[in-house]
Amino acid sequence: MSVPSHSDQPVQPEKGLQADQQASLRLQIWETPLMRQGSSVLEAFAWEEVMCRRVGAGHLPVAHIWRHPDAFVAGLRDRRLPQAVEAMEQIRSQGTAVCVRPSGGAAVPLNPGVVNVSLILPNPGHAINIHDDFREMASIIAESLTPWSNQAQTGEVQGAFCPGDYDVSVGGLKFCGIAQRRQAKAYIITAFIIVDGQGDQLAADVRQFYQHAAGGASEGYPDVQPGTMASLNELAGVPSAAAYTGALVRTLRDRYPQAETSRVLSVGSEEVRLTAEQMKLRYD
Repeated sequence: MSVPSHSDQPVQPEKGLQADQQASLRLQIWETPLMRQGSSVLEAFAWEEVMCRRVGAGHLPVAHIWRHPDAFVAGLRDRRLPQAVEAMEQIRSQGTAVCVRPSGGAAVPLNPGVVNVSLILPNPGHAINIHDDFREMASIIAESLTPWSNQAQTGEVQGAFCPGDYDVSVGGLKFCGIAQRRQAKAYIITAFIIVDGQGDQLAADVRQFYQHAAGGASEGYPDVQPGTMASLNELAGVPSAAAYTGALVRTLRDRYPQAETSRVLSVGSEEVRLTAEQMKLRYD
């Protein structure tokens, strides 16, 4: 087992946003149904990109929850590796959807057991409070785990994939990573949460990608090691992605009393398609 560099710090109950902000935030919670097998994973990121522009223009803030049945999402730095294109094409040839995401972070494989959640929030004053925002997301993730465990900790887990200062782990094993994406008047704080399946297998998939993408380079990518990743099923007995998602929605509704789940968030499919094409041209 790899011991995190500073993840012996429990996730604190303090929230990233002030209590009065939480009480007044009219957050709209939107859960996208499990995406279709073979569908473009970039559509989920394009949907959030469009919604982020809308939030920047005055739309209510949004919490977006989604899953993909079989995808591999590379980071912007990953794309610059010598054989990244060839490595991504090899994965794509096996029937897995592949894309480069616009947010920070590194490579992450997705399957039905991985829950993605994004907070899409306005930023009219162009303030940058990255640490507060990341702490807020880490606290939400940890609080949603409390029906099964109160042992969530935060801090980088050495050897895990998509490493960061706000990795969320249990017993030194990472199950969640957090990243961000900023626009002019709004921003997205996003996280992946490994709920079901085998964390070590996901780590092996990412390690294989880097071995190909690096093209012999010895640096410029995470050194993914066995024994660093695990699912919440393995760590805390969480029974399913649906069970954790239910707890996540309850946490959001408790955290933001004015949150609502009844309104349908409609984004035109043509706008999402065009945004996805633009993102592919820019990032892939």
